[in-house]
Amino acid sequence: MELVIRNARAIDRLGDGMLDIGIEDGRIAAIGKDLPMVAETYEAAGRLVCAGLVETHIHLDKSRIADRCPPPQQRRVNPVTMTAPLKKEFTVEDVYHRAEATLRECLVNGTTRMRTQVEIDPGIGLRGFEAIGALAKDYRWAIDLEMCVFPQDGLTNYPGTEELLVEALKQGAPVLGAAPRYDSNPEAQVERIFELAQEYDVDLDLHLDVGDDPRQMHIYQVLALTERYKRGGRVVAGHMAKLSLLPPVEVAALARRLADAGIGVTVLPATDLYLMGRERDHAVVRGVADPHWLGAHGVTCSISSNNVLNPATPFGDCSLIRMANLHANVLQLAGPEQLRELFMMLSERSAKLLNLKDYGLAEGKPADLVVIDAVTPEQAIAEIRPPLAVWKAGRRTVIRHPAELLMP
Repeated sequence: MELVIRNARAIDRLGDGMLDIGIEDGRIAAIGKDLPMVAETYEAAGRLVCAGLVETHIHLDKSRIADRCPPPQQRRVNPVTMTAPLKKEFTVEDVYHRAEATLRECLVNGTTRMRTQVEIDPGIGLRGFEAIGALAKDYRWAIDLEMCVFPQDGLTNYPGTEELLVEALKQGAPVLGAAPRYDSNPEAQVERIFELAQEYDVDLDLHLDVGDDPRQMHIYQVLALTERYKRGGRVVAGHMAKLSLLPPVEVAALARRLADAGIGVTVLPATDLYLMGRERDHAVVRGVADPHWLGAHGVTCSISSNNVLNPATPFGDCSLIRMANLHANVLQLAGPEQLRELFMMLSERSAKLLNLKDYGLAEGKPADLVVIDAVTPEQAIAEIRPPLAVWKAGRRTVIRHPAELLMP
């Protein structure tokens, strides 16, 4: 073996105490006690070790533009109309460098796999697609980066958008998205997106049901189309903030339908907290879907970052662990089982959501590993404990030294 991580607390074998993890040829070769000595070792010192974290939904291409937009002057905001005028000025180089800065922050926070949303329309053309494609190639030593192309500003109401989406699909985009809320004919957009996904045999990842009126929800059309096109297991609904406005019995019934249809849900706490409830000046709703309630009824769920430093979310440090902590505060979770499940929504559940077959902390899996400065996943979430070391395919990509208190 080329490397052994000593005295690790493997996330799925915490009851076994401290274990060694052996790595060879970029994969996990062995997990056990007292593995043979090798030339290179890393001393985990009883800290938590897990497979690399998975970012299931983030907008690299429009991150870090908050300084280009004036701050909102009223409660209501529309981040899409605030961003749209800026896109014509986005160059390939501009998108690349902003996205790179965000990606690097994701890497140092333990992310080793990612699905990023990429806007396609005549305003931006394929410049964002080109930039993120180049970024994915340049950083494949540290992360597997998958693109989901989608029409943020509308499809049926924005001539030329479909042709650009098709070109991106022909060039190999593996996932197709939608944003029906911003289309003059949202139902037609969703229908057409499913048709294109069927034609090009790609997965679907849709922005759905953000807003203050739960009587109008596109998830029911998505359910019907998923069943019609037999896309079960290949459809993800992002946001689903309107679920927070429904009584639990209605959410449970919908959750069972989602589980039966094979539709996953990505919850995006930071963006939905920032955008939801702005029609109110008191008793403001939280606007964040509860993935625990969905998961209890069989839905595969993840928690993700979505936007970073832009009009939709003018904050963010790209830490998925911090995002899970935020979610725990918003949903008022405290039990260790709940916090542990939150951690799974950054790792195992996220991998399942993205259909990642070659993932996990087990012999034969890629050595995409993270050492976290905690002894349990629930401590990691509760205390926002940072990653100290990250490996991608057995190559170390991140070093962070624990803080030290200098006593007098």
